[in-house]
Amino acid sequence: MIRVRFAPSPTGNLHIGGARTALFNWLYARATGGKFVLRIEDTDQVRSKEEYLDEIRNSLQWVGFTWDEIYYQSQRFDTYRQQAQRLLDEGKAYVERSPEGKEAIIYKVTPQKIRVSDLIRGEIEFDAQTIKDQVLIKSDGTPTYNFACVIDDAQMQITHVIRGDDHISNTPKQILMYQALGFTVPLFAHLPLILGAEGGRLSKRTGATAISDYRKMGYLPQALVNYLLLLSWAPGADQELIDINEAIKRFDIKDVNKTAATFDLKKLAWINNQYIKKEDPGKLSELVVPFLREKGFTSGRALDLDYVASITKLFQERLATLADFPDWADFFFSDDVKMDEAAQKKHLSADLSREFSLFIERLDTLADFDVAGIEQTFRELVKELNIEARALIHPIRVALTGKTVGPGLFDVIYYLGKERTKKRLMQWVKRSQS
Repeated sequence: MIRVRFAPSPTGNLHIGGARTALFNWLYARATGGKFVLRIEDTDQVRSKEEYLDEIRNSLQWVGFTWDEIYYQSQRFDTYRQQAQRLLDEGKAYVERSPEGKEAIIYKVTPQKIRVSDLIRGEIEFDAQTIKDQVLIKSDGTPTYNFACVIDDAQMQITHVIRGDDHISNTPKQILMYQALGFTVPLFAHLPLILGAEGGRLSKRTGATAISDYRKMGYLPQALVNYLLLLSWAPGADQELIDINEAIKRFDIKDVNKTAATFDLKKLAWINNQYIKKEDPGKLSELVVPFLREKGFTSGRALDLDYVASITKLFQERLATLADFPDWADFFFSDDVKMDEAAQKKHLSADLSREFSLFIERLDTLADFDVAGIEQTFRELVKELNIEARALIHPIRVALTGKTVGPGLFDVIYYLGKERTKKRLMQWVKRSQS
């Protein structure tokens, strides 16, 4: 059975690069009917924090990378020391004492050629003559990364080590230890780098942000996973949107791209918009409520999921992230309309008190306050006034929403409701008359 692992260190949050590595491990396990192991590499007892561990686990669960087994290196120190002692007893390692009298255990590197058949990169050859003797157990009693992960991978029966190509330099060091300990060497697959938009290393400005931050910014997990997948693998036929269950059926680690991937925030936003557009409005309403609360919209309407779902549907086509929703739709949830000054100057400088008053009167006569009735009333009024519809549509929109763009005006009026619409228009009537 294929067994893969994702081995984060809880010395920081889970970022894009780590999430991409977790995805390809998890995906390969699910595609082959194998097991996905989560191993927490928390040997650094000073820098490892519970808050980072919680963030890593929560982020993995949010994107759907559920693990089959979980291990903690901090609970395995005795195992590492036993294996180091075995190498000492066999004459493959030696003790080095510091001036303070503390002891470290060092592995003696034997010069040789090391060949790796990387599943992504092909044949790679290393010369062990360039590798110095390797520390196994540091003078503080903790194991080194290369030593601990070799023992763990062997004892956890990891068959495939799938990781970023920044680990290529570790591979020959680890193979030497596999051989010294008599363990079976797993197969390796090194994923290409993720670069920033300008070609350099990924930075916070170009997308190297914690997965939990993408969640806070309003990205859907399935959209983020879709984009991470496209960074190093393609489903073919120029397809850019792919359901994860379909990807599982088609994925093979050997098909991963060899070249570095460029992280494009605009492309991620486009993919997120595609997923938002096809999401059920009811489900979407549940997802946007926390963003409404964060902006201070905590009234009954902001928490009424049926109302929020109706409003969400109006904006669904244009949302790049869920966090955009409160900014687009704030006027539905607050009577404190934020006015765009340029829009006000352009569309509300003239005295429209007569036109607004007439429209208010016509709305009062509506027996059925629905979108069709509102539109018919409006069309009849502009015809009587002998003016173009846009001459009144834009001023009314700005008066009601503070914006020049948004959903159809008659939808806006319907969901604002008759009383709120009248109140907002009347404020401008009074302002013009004062």
